[in-house]
Amino acid sequence: MTSSNKKVVVITGPTAVGKTMVAIKVAQHFKTEILSADSRQFFKEISIGTAKPTIDELRQVPHHFVDFISINDTISAGEFEKIALRKIEQLHKKNDVVILTGGSGLYIDAVTTGIDEFPTISKNTKQKVRYWLKEDFVKLQQFIKEKDPEQFKNMDTQNPMRISRVAEVILESGKPYSSFLKGNKPKRHFEVITFCLTMKREKLYHRINKRVDKMLALGLEEEAKNVYPQKYLQALNTVGYKELFNYFEGNLTKAEAIEKIKQHTRNYAKRQLTWFKKKSDAYWVENEDSQKTANEIIKRISA
Repeated sequence: MTSSNKKVVVITGPTAVGKTMVAIKVAQHFKTEILSADSRQFFKEISIGTAKPTIDELRQVPHHFVDFISINDTISAGEFEKIALRKIEQLHKKNDVVILTGGSGLYIDAVTTGIDEFPTISKNTKQKVRYWLKEDFVKLQQFIKEKDPEQFKNMDTQNPMRISRVAEVILESGKPYSSFLKGNKPKRHFEVITFCLTMKREKLYHRINKRVDKMLALGLEEEAKNVYPQKYLQALNTVGYKELFNYFEGNLTKAEAIEKIKQHTRNYAKRQLTWFKKKSDAYWVENEDSQKTANEIIKRISA
């Protein structure tokens, strides 16, 4: 714990739990700004399927790291750590509180506690792993399971970005990914206060299903068609797009693709909750009403 009066308030939780609205209300109270730690919302070309904040929501509070790179680019958690820390330092010059919100646990950890140093990945290694990812995801999973069973046991094995990253490190170094996780964490010059939003499982799943329906009404299918020619990109190997790509290719009916999106999103939410439950220092808040949740968070921060 730092003695600084500067704070980074993390508002996280599973997809569709209502993080955006709560984060906005808390940010408005402290007259501060929001950093997004949602790795899917980084990409400019995909908005509907990534549930980005609306234009109106972005106007209410300044947001950073939404729409800031192309799907043709990649950004590792380590790279995000560096740019996010620079932005936090800038924002702390005018406000003691900065909000960090999103559902990507690894990227949040990178900012709040730091991550270990890994080897630089060569272009050839990236291309090889990308090819595996495109041709045989199961083979890529099996590769990690054989080379680093410890890491495989403790990771989200259905997350293409995580699988790719781990495989790259193993392939580049010839060592288990887990062997790089022994370093000392750097000190942060701010206090981190983490809030995990939650709600009853049935309600969360209902919200997920309704949100998928809303995405489709807003034009998710058209958005997926626009990026389909680049379907091989790592950024697009994600829920909401890969199922529609399968529909475009005749592997699923449209109804089946929609049901798969809902199912895979529910599965993703479950994996997120598993990750967040490891955070022993987090405050868990049931988000039944965004204003009440924001008030509870504000009260605890101000205590």
